Formats: sequence, structure tokens, C-alpha cells
Amino acid sequence: MSDEDVLDALSDEELVAKIVKNNDPDLFGRLYDRYDQIVYNKCYGFAKSEDEAKDLTQDVFLKLFIKLRSFKGQSKFRTWLYSFTYNFCVNHVNRNKERKISDKAKSLSEDEDRLMVNVPDETLFQLRLDKLKQALEMIPPEDKSLILLKYQDDIPIKELMVLLDIGESAVKMRLKRAKNRIIEAYHKVR
Repeated sequence: MSDEDVLDALSDEELVAKIVKNNDPDLFGRLYDRYDQIVYNKCYGFAKSEDEAKDLTQDVFLKLFIKLRSFKGQSKFRTWLYSFTYNFCVNHVNRNKERKISDKAKSLSEDEDRLMVNVPDETLFQLRLDKLKQALEMIPPEDKSLILLKYQDDIPIKELMVLLDIGESAVKMRLKRAKNRIIEAYHKVR
């Protein structure tokens, strides 16, 4: 087996350990090759254009090379990278909108919470794509990314809990609120 084959056979976690141990940019290039399209797709969900998504992807990987030592292996690398990319993109969007970064969900009063409709997932799947894209731009970036993580990237609730560092009921409540906001925005699109 060649050195190339050995490196290709390494798990993400093993590859990360080697990169961190040797601070090796060539090995990091392998990690980049494994995840550049996934990171780009996630960044594209936050970006206004392909060029912005490409820039964001490069920025994520630059920061990732510096922060890779902070990966402790408590979750799969893929999950950690999703979280890293998600947080980077949310911060980018919030910075651009000159808003304070808030990782806490807005709390609704009990009356507002009772008024929320429980939107079935099937309803989201029946929306017209062009109107849905417009509606996604109308909701807060945190809601947009949560909707995309759950329904575009098919991330299960358990992984969303790790990604967002919140409990299961909090993930479900955020999803419920995000679905309500997307349906409300969808109906405003002409």
C-alpha cells in the first residue's frame, strides 16, 4: 500500500490528529479536498452570491487550519466542522448586518408560543422552490441555517443538539419557530 493509499484510508479524526501533530499544510490539503464542497454548500446557504460563498469557504478553511487544535474528538469531525462552519457563517452574516451576535433563541411569551402553528415537515416539502428561496432570505440567518441543516443537509436532531450545544427540546422549539417563520415569509412572497 502506497503512502497515498494509507493517507486516503485514514479517518477524518486520524487525519486531523496527524495535521495537528505535524502542523502539516499538505495533510490539511487532503482534509480540504474531503470537505471543500460540503463547506461551500453550507456557506452558499448564507451568501448572497457564488463569489461570496467561495470567499466564505476560503475564510472558513483559513480559520480552521488555525483552530484545528481545538477539535477534541467529542463528536465526529464532520459534525464539529458543520458547527464550525455554521458559527463562522452566522457571525459573518450578523457582522454584515451590524447586529449583535446572539446565540440564544428569542424567548416568546406563552401566548405567542400557543399561537404558533405546528407546521408538518411535508408542508415545507410542498413549497415552490423559487418562493422558498425568497422566503429564506426574509427570515433571520439563524432560522435559515437551522432549516437548511435539518432539511437540506438532513442533520438529525441528536447532531443538531451537538452542533448548537443545546438540549433536544430547545432544538425542537427552534425548528418549530423557524418553520413558522419560513411559512409566514413564504406567504408574503408574491
